[in-house]
Amino acid sequence: MRRLIWLLLLLAIAAGLYLLSLAIEADRGYVLFAYQGFRYQSGLWAFLGLLVVVVVLYYLIKWTLRLLLSSTRLANPWSRLHRNRRVRLASEQGMLDLAEGRWARAQRQLTRAAEADSQPLMYYLGAARAASKLGEHEQSDALLERALNKQPQAELAIALTHAELQRNRGDSDAALQTLQVMRERHPGHHLVLRQLQRLYLQRQDWSALLGLLPELRKEKALPAAELDELERETWRGRLADAGLAGQGHGETALQPLTQAWQQLSAPLRQEPELIATYVEQLRRLGAQEEAEEVLRGALKRGYDSRLARFYGVLRGADPARQLQTAELWLKQHPQDPALLLTLGRLSLQNQLWGKARDYFETSLKLERHPETCAELARLLAQLGELERSNQLLLESLGLLHQGLPPLPQPQGVTA
Repeated sequence: MRRLIWLLLLLAIAAGLYLLSLAIEADRGYVLFAYQGFRYQSGLWAFLGLLVVVVVLYYLIKWTLRLLLSSTRLANPWSRLHRNRRVRLASEQGMLDLAEGRWARAQRQLTRAAEADSQPLMYYLGAARAASKLGEHEQSDALLERALNKQPQAELAIALTHAELQRNRGDSDAALQTLQVMRERHPGHHLVLRQLQRLYLQRQDWSALLGLLPELRKEKALPAAELDELERETWRGRLADAGLAGQGHGETALQPLTQAWQQLSAPLRQEPELIATYVEQLRRLGAQEEAEEVLRGALKRGYDSRLARFYGVLRGADPARQLQTAELWLKQHPQDPALLLTLGRLSLQNQLWGKARDYFETSLKLERHPETCAELARLLAQLGELERSNQLLLESLGLLHQGLPPLPQPQGVTA
């Protein structure tokens, strides 16, 4: 079928050429142009042929110029293809420089890529980060502003980056303002809430964190375990702040701390870490008897070795009763070195030197703890056993220094 069409087309062209030749043979005609001294004369058919050639040349030249000035692959080095290639290379190199910490070159390459790309958001954000690393905070803000002008629909992503950079450079007030605006415009957004949580932690704004926690839980912005730990950390900070806020004497000084403690939920008031924080603040404010009562009640409800260790540094209204209470716990926890240390300290409060020594010795058999070594060393020094006391002090010092790196020390140097 296709061959037949081509054959018919060739026959039509041959017939047209034959008829044209007959027409030319029948009447050649002529064309005359005369203007002042100029005179041009030609055969009609030769003139028409020349006219066809001129028209063909015109369109050929026009097509060639358009090809040269457009996205040619070979002839034009400034074509769109080459421009896109330069943008791609700049973006790739800029991202690599950003990842490897070459901030100045990253800023330059990513800014170049952003200016030439129709979707420049990621390049502007990267360039702003690089500028911030260089300490060029005004330039960083300007790059984010240009990103917002180019892609206003990406306001949230730009604001989150802005807040992070503001927080990193220590401008927490500006970061807070940025995040609060985004919280109003995008309520419940996970990244906004998480950045606010990190900022409040950095500022140690415990009241604000307590206000944010319900929303963090509702939106599941953090895993449940992290939220629980965050809540405990927040209340530890809140209790510490309340203890520092106490002024005056007696109940007046304790009022902020007591109010903060009463705001805790019942389960949180059973948390050993929070109990220890509360008791420590009571002790710091001079309310040792109240602290002892709280800690004794907590240990009766649920024994905790960390709290048992703390019980030995409190002096309640009746030291003898304290010792008796702790000895009852020892029947259930005879192998707890922390409780034995506490019993030694309570024995000292009751001036039972021999019993205190026995408890300290037993605790050391179970655990070589620097506090226990120091307590026994102090007691032995008062009992006149200076050699053993000095050995224990050296051991206590060695245990405290276990976390130090192994560094060279001077040998045999005298002052």
